[in-house]
Amino acid sequence: MDHSPGFLKLIAEARTRVREISADQTRAWLKQNPKLVLLDVREDSEWAAGHAAEAVHLGKGVLERDLEKMFPDVNTEIIMYCGGGYRSVLTCDVAQKMGYRSVHSLIGGYKAMKQTGWPMKSDG
Repeated sequence: MDHSPGFLKLIAEARTRVREISADQTRAWLKQNPKLVLLDVREDSEWAAGHAAEAVHLGKGVLERDLEKMFPDVNTEIIMYCGGGYRSVLTCDVAQKMGYRSVHSLIGGYKAMKQTGWPMKSDG
């Protein structure tokens, strides 16, 4: 997908503030910490078509509205992913601005997870 220059500029700026983590690191962290939240921030249709088996869903469009309802503790460890690792950088940046202290963006997102053989399921 070709991304617009303005979008890429937003991503580059947010990346200076966001911690990113690989799919392999995410897998290892999930094994070590069962309370860690894997959060899919893609659109509802993307989620329904396929998502990580252990993920929970909160689309980017409603994240600011619903994040505190889903995870009231700002110390909750959260790894967010999207389709390719761009939108999750933005959602992590927003979560940090909301006071969340331990959020990470999964590098390469859903595509990277599929390439590493991550267990997936779908709602369709």
